[in-house]
Amino acid sequence: MNTVIVPVDFSDASLNAAQYAAQLLSDHENINMILYHTYDKDWESASSEEKLTELKTKFEKKYKLSITTSAEKGDFITELEKLVRHKRADLVIMGNTGHSSIAQVFMGSNTLKMSETKACSVLIVPVNSQYHEVKNVMLASDFKNVRSTTPSAPIKDFLNTFKANLHIVNVNSELYVAITEEYEKQKEDYENMFAEFDPEFYFARLYDVNDALNQFATDKNIDLIITIHKQHSLLYRRFRSIHIKNLKNNSSVPVLVVHE
Repeated sequence: MNTVIVPVDFSDASLNAAQYAAQLLSDHENINMILYHTYDKDWESASSEEKLTELKTKFEKKYKLSITTSAEKGDFITELEKLVRHKRADLVIMGNTGHSSIAQVFMGSNTLKMSETKACSVLIVPVNSQYHEVKNVMLASDFKNVRSTTPSAPIKDFLNTFKANLHIVNVNSELYVAITEEYEKQKEDYENMFAEFDPEFYFARLYDVNDALNQFATDKNIDLIITIHKQHSLLYRRFRSIHIKNLKNNSSVPVLVVHE
């Protein structure tokens, strides 16, 4: 992992995400963290740069980080996608929701829009999330076409960078005592794919995916959840709606969205 972009609009949500990013990336001096802001009017250019520089200075005093700043005029998603491609960024870290209704609309909608582009992986940090070392990561999977739909490279990159344990979880109301032959095959594909991480597998026969994932995250002290954005995935659509619901219910577990 070489480049991480952290968009800020100076709302509570984005500042909290920037704080989380700074702590996450601290001591990884080979990673360049870009604090990024977009503005609408030409006269906002100087103040935007000034605010970004203040935030950069604050973080550099507290953490061992390589930080640069960038402020651009234009549409948030359009300009952010351009920057991701120009810098060949590995990850975008963004906040979601704010305390005001305007912040909720802006950060909420833009974060979800960015997570559904294929520019790069997006780490979504809820506004009430506080940083803990990332030790346990949960990959939520539908166990369908694992070999062709799992983007192993960005997942491995993340796990290698932060030395995290991998827990692969499937929730299926149709599972009984033992998993099916097809599930065994998909499990074997995962084992081969992530062999160096010695993943642990869990199969839950529950009807409410939301309750199952939340309970698992609590029981296993999950620090971060990975979900795979698939174009026609029922699990991803459910997960997206679950994540929105969890944000409203003060969920604090960050979610990393990767793309097949």
